[in-house]
Amino acid sequence: MKISSLQENLKQGLLSVGHIAGRNVNLPILNNVLIEARDGNIKIVTTNLEIGIVNYVRGKIESEGSFTVDSKIINDYINLLPNKKVEIELKDNSLKIECENFKTKIMGQSAEEYPLIPVIDKNSYYSVDIDEFKKALSQVVSAVSNNEARLELSGVLFSFDEKKLTLAATDSYRLAEKELGVKLVGNDGVSEAKKTIVPARTVQEVIRVLSSARDMGEDEEKAGGVKIYVSDSQILFVVGLVELTSRVIEGQYPDYKQIIPTNIKTTATVNRQELIRAVKASSLFSKTGINDINLDFPKEKNQTVVSSASGQTGESVINMESMVKGDDNGVIVNYRYLLDGLNNIQDENIKIEIIDNNTPCILKPEKESGYLYIIMPIKQ
Repeated sequence: MKISSLQENLKQGLLSVGHIAGRNVNLPILNNVLIEARDGNIKIVTTNLEIGIVNYVRGKIESEGSFTVDSKIINDYINLLPNKKVEIELKDNSLKIECENFKTKIMGQSAEEYPLIPVIDKNSYYSVDIDEFKKALSQVVSAVSNNEARLELSGVLFSFDEKKLTLAATDSYRLAEKELGVKLVGNDGVSEAKKTIVPARTVQEVIRVLSSARDMGEDEEKAGGVKIYVSDSQILFVVGLVELTSRVIEGQYPDYKQIIPTNIKTTATVNRQELIRAVKASSLFSKTGINDINLDFPKEKNQTVVSSASGQTGESVINMESMVKGDDNGVIVNYRYLLDGLNNIQDENIKIEIIDNNTPCILKPEKESGYLYIIMPIKQ
């Protein structure tokens, strides 16, 4: 193998894939990055057996081949090189790297031992805007469960139809749902609804790839945003020059729609930043381990009252101007879950909807459509 590429291209490629390689004691080759030059493409690949990332790098191939070297060492070394042409050659079971006055040899392992990344059928895919998709993933992933006992809750539910993607996540204490538009491409006009559960770690990696997508040049723009390919056991996200493949979680996602309240009795519209400040102040006096704060909505006063009390630390009451419609009402919630929901919303004002103090409380942006965040009440 003998290739050459600009330091900037190699640096970006290694940065995109290097996050997946880690300290794997049982299979040390997973700590390596695979560099492959074949069929006119230079690929940089890493995998942890659950997620695989491929980055196509622009460059020149003088002779084909492949090899694996320690991901951290080559990443750190390429970062230190000047932004000039880098020449890489496989020689005597090591990679010889030259860039101006920099010369090095990095020992490695044969690519034959490196695990293969599953290939997904690319006949049809869903296309979605990069910025909208990144925002939507960020709005739901915080609600994923950390409890491995219920594996299906440790991921985000992707529900596709021809024109819409619905993302949902819950840990049984709160729920986040976001709807966004997608375009189904290449299915010969046959509409098919698909549901799959994507692990939270994969979602976080996709967010990271999307965050760096704007630095990858124009390819992601030409590609029309993010392409999502779905099979029975795998999902593939393509963003510009980067392909991220992941296993999906087997199992049946619970029918979360049935817990979304419908007969709303009270709606309060309140400034988001003011509410965040009030919740943080009241949280100082919530009971340890319960994290409870009270939200009360006295209709006659057009106020939201945020309060808490603890026998050990004291109490707090904050009255905020808001627009209240419906019955006088109130609910007790976990302030940590409430803050997560408020931080997921970007609108200036938010809507809080409740039925009573025994049913879930809904947060919605005042203007943005398609997003809701539900918190289960703390029952006294």
